[in-house]
Amino acid sequence: MAPAGIAPDALDRPHFIGIGGAGMSGVAKVLVQRGARVAGSDSKDSPIVAALRDLGATVHIGHAAGNLAPDATSVVISSAIRADNAELVAANERGIPVVHRSDALAALMDGHRPIAVAGTHGKTTTTSMLAVSLGTLGLDPSYVIGGDLDVPGSSAEHGGGEIFVAEADESDRSFHKYAPEVAIILNVELDHHANYASMDEIYDSFRTFVERVRPGGTLVISADHEGARELTTKVAGQDGLRVLTYGEAADADVRVLEVVPHGLTSEVTVRLAEALGGEELTFTVSVPGRHYAHNAVAALAAGAALDVPARDLAPAIASYTGVKRRLQLKGTAAGVQVIDSYAHHPTEIAADLEAIRGGAGEGRVLVVFQPHLFSRTQELGAEMGEALALADASVVLDIYPAREDPVPGITSALVIDAASRHGADVTAEHDRSAIPGLIAGMAGPGDLVLTMGAGDVTDLGPEILARLQTRRARSALRSPANRES
Repeated sequence: MAPAGIAPDALDRPHFIGIGGAGMSGVAKVLVQRGARVAGSDSKDSPIVAALRDLGATVHIGHAAGNLAPDATSVVISSAIRADNAELVAANERGIPVVHRSDALAALMDGHRPIAVAGTHGKTTTTSMLAVSLGTLGLDPSYVIGGDLDVPGSSAEHGGGEIFVAEADESDRSFHKYAPEVAIILNVELDHHANYASMDEIYDSFRTFVERVRPGGTLVISADHEGARELTTKVAGQDGLRVLTYGEAADADVRVLEVVPHGLTSEVTVRLAEALGGEELTFTVSVPGRHYAHNAVAALAAGAALDVPARDLAPAIASYTGVKRRLQLKGTAAGVQVIDSYAHHPTEIAADLEAIRGGAGEGRVLVVFQPHLFSRTQELGAEMGEALALADASVVLDIYPAREDPVPGITSALVIDAASRHGADVTAEHDRSAIPGLIAGMAGPGDLVLTMGAGDVTDLGPEILARLQTRRARSALRSPANRES
């Protein structure tokens, strides 16, 4: 079931605009590994760009019409590429086919047994858990993930096995392009306010995604999440669709019996329905938090849907140790752990803060938060602030605009004011360069610092660690032993 409108040779010599992006780079990498002559451009150099070049891709820095090779067979874009981009304009003038990233990914999945992972939160983690655990079992899956597992460029791989695991992004409805054998829906909430005006639109979009599941395929969906349960009722009766539910609800097909935290890991016990063998299994999830435990159970259910024995897959899930920006430990200095979180939606912020609280012991949880998108902050700024009240103290940066233009009157003050109303210790900081010194002055031994958000707040982690290390060195020089010597 190849995507309509893509010529058979369109992806032979593709040119990617924004090739260094998390989603684009993965598709480009798999195409290179399949033998395509891949080229592209990005606004800046990066480790991901370097990894693509090492594989043989041609990558230009900066966007210009001249970057587009004379023999390019297509130009691949994401929804973030504006119509006036010089390379896109040149492609249209020259009649070169323009292919959306989702169509290219759908073409890559053709001929495989695809698992498409959807939901408002948790897609990257669940996709990563599946990719790693299936690989551990020797099934050699192909995968495209929205984040790097360990090193730049590890977000994708062309495997020799029949399974293909991919994130299915609902933000721009591009997940309607996929025809998975197994669809996972982790949760359903209102987000991406520039594209969805109401929950009814969200439900309609997810229902369209479910309708794309191949005949005889399976929907794996949360039995606990209110939006997911509502969606389950809306797709009930779809011909040829098997539904497997997971969660703590008594009627879940894969029921979570217990989640026991152990520092920054968890031990999870589940019971499978009789139709799945009726087993009770206990396994380790090597990242903290109840929400990550549920992601692991969703992965387990999806594997069962493809006849991967749960008793084998459960222990293999422990081999997943995290993905960049998903509660990723960046380092420790002066007794302070610095952790990076991609959380940007209120539900994600609260879940990550609750998860990290379990590993903080007697230490404090300090957050550097960067709101992401004007549209999201406009709609959810109050809820973001309420979630930040779970931290011991927070510093809030200006909004990271990404692809959006500013909206009059919409600033990070919406988050800060809401956090204050809920009793949070919150500080505004408009000067990003001041953050490392500010946090180094706040944090003490045993504390955990989270850099949190979907923008460039992630870059502050190493700078905070360096400032903490400098502070420790200065303290050592001022110690009595050193003064006496």
